[in-house]
Parts: sequence; structure tokens; C-alpha cells
Amino acid sequence: MTVPAPRARRRPSVLGRLLPLLLVVALLAPLGLLFAQTWRQTDEDRDLAARERLGVQYLRALAPVTDALVDAQSAAVTGRPASGEALTRAVEEAAAVDARIGFELRSQERWAGLRAKLEALRDRSPTDPESAYAAYGEVTDLLLALHRKVRESSGLVRDPGADSFFLQDSAGRDLPQAVVAAGRLADMATLAPRRPAAERTRSLLELASLRLAALAPATDLVDDLRAAVDSSESTDLGANVLIPLDTYQRSVEALAAYSAPTGGTGAVDPGQLAAARLNAQAAGKQLQPVILGELDALLAERIDGLDRDRWWAIGAASAAALLLGWIGALLLAAVRRARRRATATTTGEGTDPQPGDEAWQPPTGRHGESRPLQPVGAARDPGPAQWGPFDAAR
Repeated sequence: MTVPAPRARRRPSVLGRLLPLLLVVALLAPLGLLFAQTWRQTDEDRDLAARERLGVQYLRALAPVTDALVDAQSAAVTGRPASGEALTRAVEEAAAVDARIGFELRSQERWAGLRAKLEALRDRSPTDPESAYAAYGEVTDLLLALHRKVRESSGLVRDPGADSFFLQDSAGRDLPQAVVAAGRLADMATLAPRRPAAERTRSLLELASLRLAALAPATDLVDDLRAAVDSSESTDLGANVLIPLDTYQRSVEALAAYSAPTGGTGAVDPGQLAAARLNAQAAGKQLQPVILGELDALLAERIDGLDRDRWWAIGAASAAALLLGWIGALLLAAVRRARRRATATTTGEGTDPQPGDEAWQPPTGRHGESRPLQPVGAARDPGPAQWGPFDAAR
């Protein structure tokens, strides 16, 4: 009778032992990539919003410089005395802001050039109105260029939000251009009657060009603010902006009316135009801090939302990592148990062979010993049954 040899269980392969670890890594890799992309995008958006808030601070400091410079130009052209204290104070405040954040906005070189020109104007002796008009025009061009530089370097021109983009465009581009152009228009209306008759045509063309340059950005300002209110989800934006906007719009309408040519001569009333310019500038002075305040509030709210998204991403990634770690631990524990069972079965340690097991064999005698067949019911001790007939014959 042939007894089948026990079959040894195969030991798990290297791939089988590493399979749980590979599964965990395969799940962690896309999760880590998604978390890294989310973190990088959130970090970039947060840095942009933080730089934009620096740009808002700088624009807020440039507003008094713009108003004081236009007033100083008007005083120099009309021959009125001007103390210059407002311009000096505005320049000092803007210089303090540039010293604090100008390096990050890369505006220090432009501000240094503008400040040198401003100090030269302050130390300038009174001259004829035409040369004063040209000198102040050069400085106001540098000031508008600084506005553009701040908006570009701070990222305000690339703002992703519709409402915040329209706000920065109105406060950083439209309003400064409108204030400067309105000042030049009023000053040109003062200079034109003093020029020789041969230059009358040139003066009328300059007045028409300056009128367009003053009214176009003012109209763009109104359109931008209304677009910002319409596209914003903030309920406070419309209530805070629309009232000063209506005042500014009425002042611009008066400026347009007083700057329109009258009669066949095309002349304008310099006194009325100068008063309209002052009213428009005063309305803009009230409107600009409102715009910048609303813009800064939107940027601060955006930063808070990005911070919350970062914490949510950290929490989700941590929970997923813990869950995958737990699953990996369970898989590794299962592999270890299977390995121990396979080792115990191969060596025969720790188990008693039982009938029905693959490794069980029936008991046999010593190796090479022959055992006679016995009838059913025979005694297990062969001694008495083997020698009984010989004892009877004796």
C-alpha cells in the first residue's frame, strides 16, 4: 500500500511579500501629488493676494501726492501763492511707504526719480506760466507711470476676481488719470487766452484733446465701478460705493459742461472750469479711499478663504494618510500570518498529525520487519496462539 508523500506549501514570493507595500505606495503617490499641486496653487494665490494688498497701500499713499501736485500746478500756472506744505507732507508719507514696501514692489528706483523731480519743483523759483505748466506736466507723467508700475509689480493688473479687478482699475488707473487730465484742462483754459492770436488754433486743439483725456477716464471709472458692483457677491460693496460714485458722476458732468466750447470762438470760461475741476477732484478724493477700502477688504477675505482651504487640504491629506497606513498595516499583518503558517506546515512544528491531514501516515513496524496476516478477532499477542499445537503433541 503506497502512501502519498505530504505536499509542502510554497513559500510566498518576494513580490507577494512586497505587494501590500506596493499597494499603499500606489495609493499614496497620487494623493501626495494632488496635495502638492493644491498646496502650490493655494500658496501662489495667497502670495498674489498679499502682494496686491501691498499695492493697495502704495496707491493709498500716492493719492495725496497726486492731489497736492495738481493743486501746486494750478497755483503755479495761475500765479497764486502756494505754501507747498500739503505736497511736502504727502511726499514724506509716500516716502515712508516706499521705504517699507518699495523693495517688494520694485518701485524704489521710480520713486527716487519722482521725488527728485518733486524737490526740484519745490525749490524752483517762480517763472512764466508756460514753463511751469511744462515742468509740472513732466512730473505728473512720472507720477502716472509710478501708478502703473505699482499695479503691475503688485499683481493688481492680474487680479483673478471680476469685482476686485474693476476696483483696482478704477482706483489705480482711471481716477489718477482723470485728476491729472482735469487739472491740465483747467490750466490750459487759463493759458489759452494769454497766448498770441497766432497760437489760437493750437490752443483750441489742445483744449479739445485735454477735454477728451479728462472725460474718458472719468467715464471709464464710472463704468468700472458699476461693473464691480454688478459682479460682486458682497452686499456691502454697492451700498458703500454707489453714493460717492453718484456725487463724482455729477461733478464730472459739470466738468464736461463747463469745458465744452461755447459760441463760434470755442473759448471756455476759465473760472467756471477751474471750479468744476476742484469739485471733481474733491469728489474723487472722497471716492478713492472707499474704493481702496473695499478692494483691500475683498483681498483680505480671499486670503482668509485660501488659508481655510490650506487647512482643509492638510486635514484631508492627513486623514487619507492615516487610513492608508492602517490598511497597509492590516495587509502586512496578514502576510506575516500567512508566512508563519507556511513555515509551520513545512517544518511540522507546532501541529500534531491527524487522520485526514496530508502529512499523516498509518503506523508501521520497524524497518524491514514482516508481519503475518491475522484473522479477524485474533489476539494481538502472538505468543499463546503460536505454541499451542506443540504443547498438545507433547
